[in-house]
Amino acid sequence: MNEKTNESIVLSVLKNESTTNSMYYPKIYQIISVLFGIIIFLVGFFGNILVVIIVSKSRKMRSPTNCYLISLAVADILVLFSATLPAIPEPFFEMQQWPWGRAMCSILVFLQYLGVDASSLSITAFTIERYIAICHPMTAQRMCTIRRAKKIICGIWIFSILYCSPWLGLTIIIKAGDKSICTFRLEREQYNVYYLADLIVFYAIPLCIAAILYALIARILFGTTIASVRGGQHRDASHARSATSSRKQVVRMLIVIVSVFATMWLPYRVMVVYNSFAKTKYLDIWFLLFCRVMVYINSSINPILYNAMSAKFRREFQKILSCDAGRYNKPQATFSMECMTNNVERNVLVIKNHRSRNPSPYSSSERITSVIQLK
Repeated sequence: MNEKTNESIVLSVLKNESTTNSMYYPKIYQIISVLFGIIIFLVGFFGNILVVIIVSKSRKMRSPTNCYLISLAVADILVLFSATLPAIPEPFFEMQQWPWGRAMCSILVFLQYLGVDASSLSITAFTIERYIAICHPMTAQRMCTIRRAKKIICGIWIFSILYCSPWLGLTIIIKAGDKSICTFRLEREQYNVYYLADLIVFYAIPLCIAAILYALIARILFGTTIASVRGGQHRDASHARSATSSRKQVVRMLIVIVSVFATMWLPYRVMVVYNSFAKTKYLDIWFLLFCRVMVYINSSINPILYNAMSAKFRREFQKILSCDAGRYNKPQATFSMECMTNNVERNVLVIKNHRSRNPSPYSSSERITSVIQLK
């Protein structure tokens, strides 16, 4: 009965659209939507792939925080493939038309929610990890390890899959003439609990946790800076200032990531809450496009933030994108041997140049000894 009621609602909406002759998107809408979709998808896909490659291949980049950034990158790639990519050709079809078939109606909706929820939990996880590492350094030695981070990431994804799995059965394809529509299996009001749970668990709570923990982190870092300045000329104070500066850089980057997440998701979350309780749903196509583009940007902007705000990430990005990409992928032993060989050759050339200008009175064995000592 609920399915029939929902179907009649959809068909009545379509009938109203046909009478107002608005079954197709305007040309300007098609151009803007496709242009934004292609740019965001390409930037986001290749940027997040680079993050995964850099952290997994470079030993210097392997840390608990960066493990969570890999999880975030994978979640963003999932959103880009399940939401951004199918949306690129969408404006060329009739409004509300679903050309991808019954199975993809369920699978793509499931993957979209899975990517969104996993990314939110990954952000919460690295926020808590940074708080423990900075505010409780003794506890961090035991808890903030790469091995533990991998276990937490597995837990995040298992929980997200279980939580989002109902979406595999909560969508349905409705036929309206030659048009297929991917819509709710039940009435829209019956999904309000699910939507509100999403809002609280994957948006409101993570932001509250981030606000509280980053405030505590800032207090600790600020106090450390003052103490090190009062320490005067001691070398330990200088080292403490350097370590604090490095930590501030990481924390600053993570705060920006959380802020971007909050800002980009805000329009969509507000629209969902409004439509969950309003009698007349707000479905303006330009506002919907704005909300979607904001969500897509959230899934593609993080690699740009890493490059802009982290010197380590910037060096690794430059290394893998430059001519050194081949050397970057070589085993560590091979790379070290090359460096050693190059250093020996350089030292020998220096000795030869010096000897050509100043003939040495030493014997050949003495020359060998002097080269070895120079090393």
